[in-house]
Amino acid sequence: MKLISSSVTAASLTCITVASLLLLHCQHVAADRRSDSALTVVENAEGGGGAGGDEEEEANLNLEVIQPTDQWQTLKPGQAVPAGSHVKLNLQTGQREVRLGEEQLKYWTQDHRREEESQSFFSPDELKQAMKNIKEDLNPDSVASKFRPLEELKRDMAQLDLLVETDFQIMRRLLDQFNSSNSTTEQRLNILLELEYLVHQVDNAQTLCSMGGLQVILDGLNSSDFRLQERSAFVLGSAMASNPVVQVKAVESGALQLLLTALATAQPLRVTKKVLFAVAALLRHFPYAQRTFLSHGGLQVLSELFRADGGGVLRTRIATMLYDMISEKELISQTGLDPVLDAAHEDRVRQYSEVSLEEELLEKGWCTLIPQLLESTEHDYREKALRALLAMAPTCLDQYRSDSSLLGSLLSLREQYQEMVQSEMILGEENSYFAEIAEFIDALQVKMK
Repeated sequence: MKLISSSVTAASLTCITVASLLLLHCQHVAADRRSDSALTVVENAEGGGGAGGDEEEEANLNLEVIQPTDQWQTLKPGQAVPAGSHVKLNLQTGQREVRLGEEQLKYWTQDHRREEESQSFFSPDELKQAMKNIKEDLNPDSVASKFRPLEELKRDMAQLDLLVETDFQIMRRLLDQFNSSNSTTEQRLNILLELEYLVHQVDNAQTLCSMGGLQVILDGLNSSDFRLQERSAFVLGSAMASNPVVQVKAVESGALQLLLTALATAQPLRVTKKVLFAVAALLRHFPYAQRTFLSHGGLQVLSELFRADGGGVLRTRIATMLYDMISEKELISQTGLDPVLDAAHEDRVRQYSEVSLEEELLEKGWCTLIPQLLESTEHDYREKALRALLAMAPTCLDQYRSDSSLLGSLLSLREQYQEMVQSEMILGEENSYFAEIAEFIDALQVKMK
């Protein structure tokens, strides 16, 4: 589309110019350059010149004035526009179009920006109302008036045949149903699933133990039905996670022995995975449980599982568990003493010093077991193996150096991951997962030199 544009002024257009309008234009321009009162008449007039006199002046005073914006608008014959507006002829449609001129557009943009900025602030009345609302929210009487007592809500719910229960009441009801002789296995499985959801809250897990729920879970772990074993181990692990009170009660109740027995007994994979989850939760940040685990042959049980696992799922979980135990002991020994907590910290260091984990790892052959996980094709499995190998390096360094299979695996993996890193760099990717694995390999090779 070819366009011809021109700036409309009283002298350049073939328009009917009225002396009174020109005088009005000059007055307003002198007073305010942004005035829209000055008009330019745009019309397809066949005759030019200044003839017409009063008739033309009266016609011009009755013209429809169009207000331009920053967008092009179609200009109809007989319409007037403010002086300084930009008018162009669209040769494709044969119509004139108008928008604000450059000078007008500059002021129009500034006005709109100020208008938008003014809309982003609160008015004084709005600020006063907001402050009033804050004061009301901070008033205890006002807050109390917005809520109703729990007992009152319970009465209203009772009238609607609705029952409001606290978590304590729910867990008590679930335990009673679980212990009922009328409950089926499916119902007990559903009850354990509901309990697992509740015990993620620290207080709920401790309350469940205090009302006898821990023994119910341990009984389920000792059940002959593998589905109850799986679900009971899941509840137990969730209850002990980051909950020292439950960890202590679980050890005192003989949970560790039951868990090790379940691991040593042939079980479906799904059961073994949940039991390993519970064992890891029990041992985490609990040196007494770790010492008991080692004294009851825990590493021997894990080594048998590791050797029997062909898929690598259990091997990865076991490697991660060992890495966590080693890292905890190393971290507690490196942490600086807090003047306020000196006694507690020294006691923790003493407890971890009684956990002979390194000696057990060396004796049970873990220095040659963990490297086998590098044979997996899963990147996640390799990563977990490398982390464990680095953590075990102070204990297993001599075995690493004499293990030709491990040396060959590290060389092959380093070349493979370096190629992956180079490919990602070409694509503009940095700090990749593969680069982290390559760094683990480099760090392990440095330690082995």
